[in-house]
Amino acid sequence: MTADEPMPPHPLHALTTYELKNYRSQLERAIGDRQVGNAPIAAELRTRLDEVLAEQQQRVRIRHGRQISL
Repeated sequence: MTADEPMPPHPLHALTTYELKNYRSQLERAIGDRQVGNAPIAAELRTRLDEVLAEQQQRVRIRHGRQISL
């Protein structure tokens, strides 16, 4: 991990919607950075972004009252 690597202030499930949105934006910017885009850390950032997207999708399903399949 580097000092510039985005880190959430809390575990994903504990983030507010606003914090989750901001963390997602930070990850997307970091992945889009030319210096990071192909570096080994990029795979870790993409994994974290996938986790953020899954959390956001789960919240949408809950908000709309849909069953969550595991």
